[in-house]
Amino acid sequence: MSDIVVISGSPANPSSTDALLAHASAHLRAEGHRIAELRVRDLPGGEMLAGDSSHPDLAQALDTVARSQAVVLGSPVYKASYTGLLKAFVDLLPMDAFTGRPVLPFLTGGSPAHVLALDYGLKPLAVTLGATHVADGRFVLSHAIDKHAADPNAVLIDPEAAGSVRLALEAFHAELAHRECVGALVTPAPAAQSAPRTELSEVLS
Repeated sequence: MSDIVVISGSPANPSSTDALLAHASAHLRAEGHRIAELRVRDLPGGEMLAGDSSHPDLAQALDTVARSQAVVLGSPVYKASYTGLLKAFVDLLPMDAFTGRPVLPFLTGGSPAHVLALDYGLKPLAVTLGATHVADGRFVLSHAIDKHAADPNAVLIDPEAAGSVRLALEAFHAELAHRECVGALVTPAPAAQSAPRTELSEVLS
């Protein structure tokens, strides 16, 4: 199975985006994938904004992305796009950071008016970072998510949203399984020398 990094660009805690991504992580773990959850808000903000990737926590986060074989990318919609927090982190990534890696995007927001931010914001971001396969992601309304749910499987409280997200995750798993069968999965990069190596399944927090 695949090594997947799940990146949350939400600055809030608790967060509807984090809850949705926890649900996605639980589903993909149940399919046998290895998951690393990366919450950008937990990284050192000053160094990130200054572009200083030498900080150990930032170096470790960038190494985790480099060693991934697939990416799940999530953000709330702020000002009609993904958050500035997520932008600050991806600015530290090399331009080919997602090359060869399937990317599954998720956005959350309070109004259906923001749905186009998925196609005009988050998906183009993934392509800019080299992704050649951007999966059919989902925009999920915040009121369809219980961000306080203890069980990640109980996060989606709207049946229609739950069914839609399940279909997206099943299709993403099928793409990863196909790539594994044909040998098209990315070989994870070696760990960066500047950061201590950790298991990819470890949650970064």
